[in-house]
Amino acid sequence: MSEVRTQPQEAEIWAWLDEVPDPEIPAISLVDLGIIRDVKWAGDVLEVTVTPTYSGCPATSVINFDIEKALRDHGIEQITLKRQLSPPWTTDWLSEKGRAKLEAYGIAPPTDAKGPEKCPHCGGTHLERISQFGSTPCKAQWRCKDCLEPFDYFKCI
Repeated sequence: MSEVRTQPQEAEIWAWLDEVPDPEIPAISLVDLGIIRDVKWAGDVLEVTVTPTYSGCPATSVINFDIEKALRDHGIEQITLKRQLSPPWTTDWLSEKGRAKLEAYGIAPPTDAKGPEKCPHCGGTHLERISQFGSTPCKAQWRCKDCLEPFDYFKCI
């Protein structure tokens, strides 16, 4: 008698993908980053829709590999990754949990202001921008004048 396999529920798949770290900021998951837009079954094929943080993101191929690996590790063999560029990704898609993880990791989360509201290290508010460009294109380099520590600020997009 052959074994009947059932497809994992979408909620379970979202939970698996929430464990996949962003390759450039490993403290945050791809789900918390907001780049996984949809997960759905199309017959026996799992379709995962991904919107990169920007169209030229150098980590896109690594992200796609990590998504496929995580799903295959859970027994899903037929996967289609759909790249969706419109609407473009925005920092509004970051989850609250993700924003908290960024700050705990030492990266100031994006705000509606023209820069960070406080230092992610000490909470100080006397800040200065060092460079509009940080360790990745989506971050800027800032320094806290209170604790003198530099930190990345996740730019609003």
